[in-house]
Amino acid sequence: MNRNPSRPLSPHLSIWRWGPHMLVSILHRVTGVGLATLGAVALIWWLMAAASGPDSYATFLHWATGWFGILVGIGLSWAFFQHMLSGLRHFVMDIGAGYELSRNKFWANMTLVGSVLLTALLWAWILWGMRG
Repeated sequence: MNRNPSRPLSPHLSIWRWGPHMLVSILHRVTGVGLATLGAVALIWWLMAAASGPDSYATFLHWATGWFGILVGIGLSWAFFQHMLSGLRHFVMDIGAGYELSRNKFWANMTLVGSVLLTALLWAWILWGMRG
């Protein structure tokens, strides 16, 4: 295969400087897949337990409210907030705003910070509500 010398070559990965906008782009894809797969498994398990009777549902609740279930819930909530904020960032970019490098990096960082803060607030509210 002959290369056309008038066509530019893509830069190699070693040329690009790693930035938050790259991380957010990758996390958007990863969180979307994680929400779809793990969220679907949890939803199906919940529906099957609810349809199978009180004993099955009690087993589901035991796992869902135990430390492992709470850890999975925290992970799913973070993935949801990260995916949502990243999607909003991309929506703004789709209308033509936010392409300036400094603004792009700032909002990429804000999606990371925002997802952690929203997850912490949600789970503080959930766990505080469980005690009272």
